Amino acid sequence: MKALVYHGSGNKAWEDVPDAAVREPTDVVVRVDTTTICGTDLHILHGDVPAVTDGRILGHEAVGTVVEVGDAVRGFSVDDRVLVPAITKCGRCEYCGRGMPSHCQTVGGIGWIFGHLIDGTQAEYVRVPYADTSLYVVPGGVTDQQAIFLADSLPTGYEVGVLAGNVRPGNTVAIVGAGAVGLAAVLTTGLWGASKVIAVDTNKFRLEKAIEFGATDTVEVGPGTVDEVTSLTDGLGVDVAIEAVGYPETLLTAAALVRPGGTIANIGVHGTPVEIPMQDMWIRNVTLTMGLVDTVSIPTLLKMVAGGRIPAEKMGTHSFTFDQIDQAYDVFANAAANQALKVVITPS
Repeated sequence: MKALVYHGSGNKAWEDVPDAAVREPTDVVVRVDTTTICGTDLHILHGDVPAVTDGRILGHEAVGTVVEVGDAVRGFSVDDRVLVPAITKCGRCEYCGRGMPSHCQTVGGIGWIFGHLIDGTQAEYVRVPYADTSLYVVPGGVTDQQAIFLADSLPTGYEVGVLAGNVRPGNTVAIVGAGAVGLAAVLTTGLWGASKVIAVDTNKFRLEKAIEFGATDTVEVGPGTVDEVTSLTDGLGVDVAIEAVGYPETLLTAAALVRPGGTIANIGVHGTPVEIPMQDMWIRNVTLTMGLVDTVSIPTLLKMVAGGRIPAEKMGTHSFTFDQIDQAYDVFANAAANQALKVVITPS
């Protein structure tokens, strides 16, 4: 089969590799019908994730069709259409029992294994361990393009942003960074009845998309960013500030926007140290949350997508085939310039 293989910082290649196959009784093999690229994949290519070694197949999101089933698998059969999420879980360890499969002890101490600790989903086929507790059947009324964004982006924005930020009815919310994950937070913040959702970004296209996705206001980044957001909240600041970029300056912006007693929910993947102003934050009773997505919200989000409450397909702005995967990476790596949110990659 063919797959996108990592060959060290800055290097990747679409090349022939051994076919994916069942290795353990709990495995299935899925033919990849749709995949996408995540910001984490870009971090890997920048050399920011040393656990990813030369020869690893990239990718951790897929929608596909089951083509082979291990002897111990009971919940899935050949020809089932499934969502392969970013997080794999055994369903039995302490962290899975606590609803934190992002730290599943059985699969390696961290639930994110595809394209990280084992071969990933940017391939014609992928081996999926612990299939019974990790895969989700895709409802008939949900398209591949809708389902693919439930593998990572939408649950991340929802769980690490909206839920961890404790958004409640009537809250004011600022989302710093209106890329794919930030817009996922915009899409799902409305589920909790926020009265005002303010998208903050440097890019006009993303701000326009934020309004389309449900933001009530937008603020283009500039010298008066904090003052402008504050003026939209009666001079108090927001109840919840969601950081969805992963840069020191964006986290500091989020910290400057939140009111006393508020919450900063950090979604962004930070590759460098950040010095946060604890000397100012402690006395304002500010809560700071962060974490890796657990994807436990997928069943809920699937229902919301199937019912038309979340238009997940809006996140896909560009489509490519496997033989165009280098072009897909170029577009996504320069998303702002290309007016790209997420790319959709299919075999043909």
